[in-house]
This record gives sequence, C-alpha cells and structure tokens, in this order.
Amino acid sequence: MMARLLARACCPKALPQAFRRPLGSAAAQAWSHGPLTAYMPEALAFPRPKDHQGLYKVSVEQGDTFWGALGRSRLTWITPFHSVQDCDLHQGRVSWFLGGQLNVAVNCLDRHVHIAPDKVALIWEKDEPGEEVRVTYRELLELTCRLGNTLKRQGVKRGDRVTIYMPPCPLAVASMLACARIGAVHTVVFAGFSAESLADRIRDGKKTVITVNQGLRGGKVIELKKTVDQAVKQCPGVKRVLVSMRTDSKFPITAQDVPLEEEMMKEDVCCEPAAMDSEDMLFLLYTSGSTGKPKGLVHSQAGYLLFAALTHKYVFDYQDRDIFGCMADIGWITGHTYVVYGPLCNGGTTVLFESTPVHPNPGRYWETVERLKINQFYGAPTAIRLLLRYGDEWVKKYDRSSLKVLGSVGEPINKEACEWYFRVVGETRCPVVDTWWQTGGICISPRPSNPGAEILPGMAMRPFFGIRPSLLDDKGNVLLENNISGALCISEAWPGMARTIYNDHKRFLETYLTPYPGFFFTGDGAYRTSEGYYQLTGRLDDTINISGHRLGTAEVEDALRSMLCVVLSNLMVLLLGAYVFVVLKKDSGYTQETLAAELQELISKKIAKYAAPEYIQVTHRLPKTRSGKIMRRVLRKIVEDKASELGDLTTLDDHEAVQQIIEGRKRLVEGHKSC
Repeated sequence: MMARLLARACCPKALPQAFRRPLGSAAAQAWSHGPLTAYMPEALAFPRPKDHQGLYKVSVEQGDTFWGALGRSRLTWITPFHSVQDCDLHQGRVSWFLGGQLNVAVNCLDRHVHIAPDKVALIWEKDEPGEEVRVTYRELLELTCRLGNTLKRQGVKRGDRVTIYMPPCPLAVASMLACARIGAVHTVVFAGFSAESLADRIRDGKKTVITVNQGLRGGKVIELKKTVDQAVKQCPGVKRVLVSMRTDSKFPITAQDVPLEEEMMKEDVCCEPAAMDSEDMLFLLYTSGSTGKPKGLVHSQAGYLLFAALTHKYVFDYQDRDIFGCMADIGWITGHTYVVYGPLCNGGTTVLFESTPVHPNPGRYWETVERLKINQFYGAPTAIRLLLRYGDEWVKKYDRSSLKVLGSVGEPINKEACEWYFRVVGETRCPVVDTWWQTGGICISPRPSNPGAEILPGMAMRPFFGIRPSLLDDKGNVLLENNISGALCISEAWPGMARTIYNDHKRFLETYLTPYPGFFFTGDGAYRTSEGYYQLTGRLDDTINISGHRLGTAEVEDALRSMLCVVLSNLMVLLLGAYVFVVLKKDSGYTQETLAAELQELISKKIAKYAAPEYIQVTHRLPKTRSGKIMRRVLRKIVEDKASELGDLTTLDDHEAVQQIIEGRKRLVEGHKSC
C-alpha cells in the first residue's frame, strides 16, 4: 500500500509568493564577506562579530537583533512578525515572533519541493537490513497532503489534538506534518508504551488516534493495534482510529476503525496550509516527572522550528547533501527534533531507524552507516555502552569513512564509552558532541565553536546560541566563579523552550520557574570548570533515565504501590536499568527471588517493557531521616558502589539499615554477574 501511495508524483499548486523565497541565497551572497558570514550569513546584520564567540555574545546580549535576523532569514512567513519577543520568566510569560504567521509543514516540505523536488527527504531503515525505502520531498509532500485532507474529511479541525502511536516510518512523519499543515496538534506516543500509559496520554481531550496494525522491531512483531484497542476502551472520547497496514496481518475491526491508506487514496494531493500564529500549539509531548502523572509539555510553532533547525545545523555541522542519522524513535523529543523537524526544515536527508542496535547482530548500526553513507550519527550512551561490550570487531567489519560527526544524547556519556566511540567508531577523526537538552532541543554541546577548538570527552561544554546558563546554590544565589557546582538554570527565555504544561500552567510554573524566581530551573546539577565549560552531574529530582528514556520514579512507584524507591546508576555498566528497593509487608509470602518476575511483569504491563527493573532488592528498612524522609541520595551512592562517599549521616535514624542495604546490594550484583 505504501508503494501505491508513493507511485504518483505530487503536483502541488503554485505557492504564494511569500512561500517561494529561494533558499541559500543569503549564504551565497555571504561568501564574499569571509568565513564567519559564510558560516552564518545573518552575521552581516550584527555589529561585526569576529568569531564564533562573538556570535554567541551577540545572541545573549542582543537577543532581539540575533533572533530577529535568524527568524526572518531561516523561516518562510505568511505574515511577518512585528516583535521578536515578549518574555518574562518571573511572570512565566514566553512569546516569540509576535504577530507572525507561518505553516510548519510548508517550511519543512513545500519550499524544498519548489527547489529540489526529487531530493531524498527520508530514508526509512526498516527492521530488516537492506530493505530501506527512500522518500523524496515531492513524495512526502503528497503523503502529507493526502493525510491532511483525510483528517479534515474525518472531522479533525484546527486546534484538535491527534494521538499518533506508530513506529518510525514515512506515514508517521507524514502524520505529524499533516497535523501541522491543517493546524491540528499532534501527540506522538512511543510505540512501546502499554495500553494504560497510552490511555493516560490520549485522555486530554483527544478524539483521533493514528496507528498501524503491527510494528516490527528487533525481529519481533508488536501488536500495536491491539494495544490501541485496549487503551481506547478507557477513553470514551475517541471517535476514530485511523489504521495503517505495516504488515499483511489482519486484525479485528472496531466501529471506530478507519483504513488509512484506502481513505488517503481518495484524497487530493494538494492540501491548503493553515496560517498559524507563531505561538499556536504545534505539538504536545508527554514526559515523565518526579511528581506522578506524566506532563504534556506544549511546544509552539515558530520558535521551536527555528531552534530545531539551528541546533541541527550548527551542533552537527550539517551541510547540504549530508545524510543525517539520528537513531531515536520519533515518539521521543529527540526524534521530533532531530529526525523530523530540524533536518526537514533544513532541507536535509534524515534516517528513520525502525530496528535495534543488535538486530540481527551487534554490527547493525555500522552496517547501516556503510550502506546508507551516513555522515552524522546521533545515538544514546546506553546503546554505545552495550555495543562496546561486544568488542571492536563488529565495528571494524564495516566501512565508516562517511562519518564526520558523532553525537551522544539522553544522558551524560561516561568517559570509557566516549573514548571508544571516538577511537573505534570514529577512527579518531570524528568529534564526539555530548549534547545536553531541555525539551525543545540541544542547549549545551561542544559545538558550535571555533574550528579546532578542544572537545573534552564526556562533557557538554559550551552553551548554544541564545542560551545563558547560570549555576545557583541552594539559597538561590548565583554562583559567579568557576570550579564550582550548583543547580543548572537558564537565565533568559529562548525560542525553543516549552511554553506550558497542557491544562496545568500552575504545575509548569512550580516545576520550572518557581524554584529559582527569574530563572528556568532545568532539574539538573552541573559543574563549571576553570575554563568555563559545563559538566553535567545528574538529576536533582527523582527522575531516572532508562535506555535514553526519562521515567519518573513516582510513575513507577504508583504502578507498583509497594515500591518505596527507585534509583539508577549512570556509571556502572551493569546498572543500566532501574534499581528497585522494596520493603515488603509482613507475612507477604514473597522472597526476593519470587518477587522479581512478578514486579517486572507488572511494570511491563502498566508502563512499558523497557521500564522493567533490572535489579530488585528486598530490604527490611530504608534509610530515613528522623523526620521520616527517605534519604534517596544515600541509596544512589550505594547503587553506584560509592558506600564510602555517603556524606553527612547525622540525621539518619538507623545506621544499621544502611549497612544491611550495602551488603544486600553486593550479594544482588554478584548474583547477576554469575548468571
């Protein structure tokens, strides 16, 4: 069916003149002004910065000038904006490019179709190697328009919310862009979440779900439609489920089901783009927090798209004709920004990776690099550490000469993995950029920087354009000196930041803006070196990171009910999953051995399989202060095998409990080693 949808070349109507500005004309004009303006043509509008550091200084000291020039140059507008920003972090007010109207799908598709219609936009790397599908910008525009018209015919209107529960595939990208084209708001849910988690993410007023009959991942079939059916039973507001056929397997039809490809074939290949205000919602993305229910972070149109495009280009030194390989699933913000919106806004070629790093063998990533000639490779430290364990031979078996930049995302990459990534995968010629995020995109990374500037292993290092980091102590004082640690905050609003939590702006303020008034609180701690570089030191809240996916401890605790604490070690290779401490009720009848399988099954059902804890330790008591508060930092140190660094224990009410946990952890880890 996909072949039929791509068989006819689309013939979009002529774009309005405002949409037809040639791309790259400013860059071509800038070459005569030197390398800095060739790097960023808009520098012609700035007060003569001499180098990359000068550009950064303009971006934080003259934000209106910097972002105004980039917004006008890098995006195509229906109605130009009249003001660059109206932001006040004290009041929680963040607005960019006021008065401007644009369409994100036009910026990602139409303007490229009118210049290079046959350029490849997507390379769909299917689960089985060697079965990739290439989709041109012309074909992707046709898919998007057909799908947009299908949604409108099904009753989806501007401002409606559409849930997308699909694996990485061209129709999933077209679904996102179709929503953007008609002014609907998409919510993409990782196609691995359970029915209960999916239902939680559907409930916020959504009537439409787009899914596939089955997914394929790692050689396994995933029954996505069955999961949707179970979720929809808990969501009476759902009116329609549009189902695409990823496999030939039939499925039970419900009254809400709509055969997606069949309906798309009935529609026209032209779909009028909606004129969206800069601050209209583009998408909701649910992220786990430490306080219970997953929160739907809201991203707007213009600011997010501009920040996605800029970070994609400058962090990875993306050039025209490069092939960009981000391995993230589109259900995560990394996939939104660096599989879909950033690369497509830049007119690039982006890879949709459907499989796993070890299917059919641990050489899968590198075989894909060789076959597709990937230039920038962006992966998670969890995957890099996993592949490191298989040795160098699986890497060296394949030609990786196309690689120019290696990226790391999801959590700080440890030094051993970073050095292996650089030395073996990149053959010591590809810089490794360790990227630190906030929800819209990369905020700190080794690039952009002057050519030849040092890149230190496992360190994010430098703030991106427009990002002004600050370290604060526990009393809210700004720490100005170097060689110091503190709570990492950002002192000024930036275009790509989230705007609110859907239907709960109070929670947004309490989470991000109230802890340190006048600053955006990231939830992370950081160390600033003597050179002024930033080294992330980990979360300051109780959110953990599993396989690159953020997961709130409260969400896991709520699922298990009897669980009292979850911690994660980013430092020990054996401790890559959740580490669970459980205090059993008296006479429960469970032992540590009998409990593990049942809890893992429960978490897999209620959240997702990836969240199932790897280590479950039964203990009689947890370390608490005399006021009854669990000392989570103590548990973290124990899990990280740093029992000698427990710090001040003067408020601990039972020192014997700590020793018992240390001994129990040792037995548990040694038991796993022997298995």
